[in-house]
Amino acid sequence: PEESVTSSFASFIHAVRPEHLSKTVRHRSKRMILDSIGVGLVGSTTPVFDIALQYCQLYSPVAVSSVYGKPGVKLSPTLAAFTNGVATHSMDFDDTWHPATHPSGAVLPALLAASQMLPPSTKPNGMDFLLAFNVGLEVQGRLMHFSTEAHNIPKRFHPPSVVGTMGSAAATAKLLSLSSTQCANALGIAASLAGAPMANAATQAKPLHIGNATRLGFEAALLAARGMEANPLILDDIPGCSGFSAFYSVYQPKPLSTPSDHHEFLLEKQDIAFKRFPAHLGMHWVVDAALSVRNLFINYAGSFSPSLIRAIVLKIPVSKYINRPFPSSEHQARHSFQFNACTALLDGEVGLSSFTESNIHRQELRELLDKVMVEHPEDNVANFDKMYGEVALLLHSGDVLTGKCDTFYGHWRKPLSKESLLKKFRSNASHVLPQPKIETIITMVNNLENLPDSSQL
Repeated sequence: PEESVTSSFASFIHAVRPEHLSKTVRHRSKRMILDSIGVGLVGSTTPVFDIALQYCQLYSPVAVSSVYGKPGVKLSPTLAAFTNGVATHSMDFDDTWHPATHPSGAVLPALLAASQMLPPSTKPNGMDFLLAFNVGLEVQGRLMHFSTEAHNIPKRFHPPSVVGTMGSAAATAKLLSLSSTQCANALGIAASLAGAPMANAATQAKPLHIGNATRLGFEAALLAARGMEANPLILDDIPGCSGFSAFYSVYQPKPLSTPSDHHEFLLEKQDIAFKRFPAHLGMHWVVDAALSVRNLFINYAGSFSPSLIRAIVLKIPVSKYINRPFPSSEHQARHSFQFNACTALLDGEVGLSSFTESNIHRQELRELLDKVMVEHPEDNVANFDKMYGEVALLLHSGDVLTGKCDTFYGHWRKPLSKESLLKKFRSNASHVLPQPKIETIITMVNNLENLPDSSQL
């Protein structure tokens, strides 16, 4: 067919040009790239990353692409993308968008690996790289807006394993300068490689969702470049024959207009959420609420004294996989409203060290967790744009102290400052890189439009 939703997406991917990126879009996407690299670098220190790397080193005969945090170690391009994707999500520290997904981790590792894969005569420059990255973001965002289901915290599948795979395919197709037909085929192939169930949240398997998204989307583009075909209506709603609609109970696709001087990227309309500590995004509401009520408690009692607390009431949205009263592993702890609220109350902060085994199994933390009760107010919906977190301390004296957060610092409505983002990046990167290299990366990303060879990144 000449006109379809799928063909409109393919035409957009093929035709969009650097001049279509506004100053705001370039600024926001460079912040995402810098944050994602930092998260990937600190993620390369985790056990799940080591497992992924050891696996990939069994199958990497053409080793040309770099691995986060491992100087001198290279893998084949798609396996490097996979490994770096796992690193990015290994601590659940990567950015989040709305509707809910982790957009950068599913795209950036593929582009980094592809840049190193291409021969010297065809290396993409920094602007090509930035454009491809934004193509990957735009495709993810547009696909999520096709379904009202996507706006809420997921129940069935992990969104980046679906839309992230499609975004990686689109971004890589753009970086490889595929034709419009090849772009359509890349999307069609990617749809057959997408999807992961939410049951694997809070386990070591969850980071594989990002690793697979960036790798499999990359592979879809490579297959399309070599002539593999797929359904040309994969994004369209065809009665009786599910394409991408198989992932959503409600699916109403719309064409993506051909880029023009007036095209507005979704990133222009809505900023991204950056996490201040490595845990599921929902945790950031209850942590800020807990820190607020902790301050009230200290003003009330002079210090934080758990013995004065009779009960702790959390008012949170209904979401089964992040309602975990007594987490027993780091990955469960990163997905537990109760753990993060009580850690913030006890320590006055939540950070990298909060999720070590010794901190998770502290007796004083367990005693606080025993006091937690959960309520689900009807107005607190499982939606990252509308939810709130509330923490109430019911004291033995009969007094009640309450802290509430409806927009945490780092949310797209309350973005991290430049200083906060740089502090996070420097802290994360310092786990594996010396200071001069850290500053070089910051400078390179800030001036990405002028980078002659994106593989330098």
